[in-house]
Amino acid sequence: MLIGQDITVIGAGVAGLAVATALAHRGAAVTVLERAPAITEVGAGLQISPNGFAVLEALGLGAEVRGAAARSTGVRLIDGPSGRDVLHLDLARHAPDRTFLLIHRADLIGCLFRAAQAAGVTVRTGTEVAEIRQDRGRSVLTTTAGETVSSSLLIGADGLHSGLRARLNGSAAPRFTGQVAWRALVPAPPGTPPEAQVHMGPGRHAVTYPLRGGTLLNIVAVEERDGWAEEGWHIPGNPDEMRRAFAGFHPWLRARLDEAEAVHLWGLFRHPVAPVWHDGASAILGDAAHPTLPFLAQGANLALEDAWVLADLLARTDTPDALALYQARRRPRVIRAIEAANGNARNYHLQSPFVRRAAHTALRLGGRIAPTAALRRFEWLYGLDVTADE
Repeated sequence: MLIGQDITVIGAGVAGLAVATALAHRGAAVTVLERAPAITEVGAGLQISPNGFAVLEALGLGAEVRGAAARSTGVRLIDGPSGRDVLHLDLARHAPDRTFLLIHRADLIGCLFRAAQAAGVTVRTGTEVAEIRQDRGRSVLTTTAGETVSSSLLIGADGLHSGLRARLNGSAAPRFTGQVAWRALVPAPPGTPPEAQVHMGPGRHAVTYPLRGGTLLNIVAVEERDGWAEEGWHIPGNPDEMRRAFAGFHPWLRARLDEAEAVHLWGLFRHPVAPVWHDGASAILGDAAHPTLPFLAQGANLALEDAWVLADLLARTDTPDALALYQARRRPRVIRAIEAANGNARNYHLQSPFVRRAAHTALRLGGRIAPTAALRRFEWLYGLDVTADE
C-alpha cells in the first residue's frame, strides 16, 4: 500500500525519525521537515525499555543502539532523606532476557538519523511549518519561508505544541500539575552502577542514572510547588534553587547536585490524550498525540511503538482504515501508561512521615518476599512487542 506513496513527516525527533524509517523500509517516499537548523545534541538521558527496544531492533538498529547505550541492571528506589534502599528491581537477575537501556537522547537521535538516511528518507532542517490544510484529499502545508509542500499523507511528530494536533482537535489548555522539574548532566562518580535510582522524599524526588560509558550522570529532579514554570526542555534554571529544594536529602545526592553548573527547568503540565489522531490525509503520534509525564520513562518508548504500528498498518491496509485502526490500537494503551506514570508521581512524593514509613516498609517487605512482583505488575507494558503483532 505504500510503494511510491509520498509522505511528509513534521519533526525529526524520536517519533518522527522512527516513523520515517519504518515507512521508507516499506517503500514510501518520505520527507522529514525539522524546524531546527541542524540535527544537534539536545536533551539528556532516556531509558529504553524492552517494548521500545523491540522497535529499534526491528528497524535494524539493535546493535548500534546497544553500542551507544549502557544496559540497565536495575531500578533502585531510595528514601531520599536517609539514603536507605526501599526496593531494588534487579533486572540483571530477574529479567536477563529483557533489554533495558540507558542512553543519551542525542545518541539515540544520531542512530535514528543515520537509519533514516540509509533508508532513503530526505531530512530537511531549518524548515518551519506555518499552515496546514487539505486540498482534494491531500495534505498541503506552507512553510514560514512561503514554500508549499503537498503530500498524500502528513504525519505530525512535532511534539507538545503540535500544529497538526491543534488542527485535528482544536486548542485545549494543558493543566499545570503543581510540579516542576530540573534536568542536569554532571560527572558520574567512578563505579556508578548502570541502574536508575529514584531518590524519594516529601513532595519531591530525583532520578539519576549514568550515561556514555559511565562518564556522565543524568539528573531529573522534580519538586511540587505552587508557582508554575514555563513548559519546555530548554529554559535555563537556577542550580541553587534546585539544591535548596533537595537540601534535606542524603549526602550522595546533594554532592551530585552541587556539581551542576547549568540546569534546565520546566513546568510539568498534564495534556489530555488527543481525542482525534487522524483524518483522511494526516495523523499524529508520540507527544503530539499523547504527551507523557516523566514518571514511568515511557515517552520515547511509546513514540517508537506508535511509529511501528502506524507504518505497519499503512503498509497492509488502505489509508483511511489503517489510520482508524492505528488510533483504536494505540489510544487505550497510552492512556493506561500515562495513568501508571501519574500513580508513580503520587507514590514518590508521599508527604506524611507516617504514611511514607508505612509505604516504604511494605515495599521493603514485598521486595524480600516476592522480588519479581513489581516487574510482573508492568508485564502488560514491557512485555508487549508491537513488531510481533499480526
